Amino acid sequence: VQLQASGGGLVQAGGSLRLSCAASGGTLSAYAGGWFRQAPGKEREFVAGISRGGGSTGYADSVKGRFTISRDNAGQMMFLQMNNLKPEDTAVYYCAAKGPVGGGGYFQMRSAYDYWGQGTLVTVSS
Repeated sequence: VQLQASGGGLVQAGGSLRLSCAASGGTLSAYAGGWFRQAPGKEREFVAGISRGGGSTGYADSVKGRFTISRDNAGQMMFLQMNNLKPEDTAVYYCAAKGPVGGGGYFQMRSAYDYWGQGTLVTVSS
């Protein structure tokens, strides 16, 4: 499975962006998914995760209430809706997939994921 992240860009504080992650070479229907981000000089950190079926989601405290992770029923796309963006959200955002997995639940550990997209840059100006 190959992942391609897109949708990043420059936005003012308080604005919104929607990131997309497209799968090729297979389907994501049997995979748990996640979004991570890496700011300059910092470690890559967990942002949001979603279970195989989409019924379970989880978020980092820093984005809870502002970001929403979702996936399409066809198993080809994953999304991250980002609202009320802040300058501290500036980072390269990566989508990731783990699997195939047999059950529900999402994963927060970076090491749990098997496949990664190339990253898309989000810059939030103050």
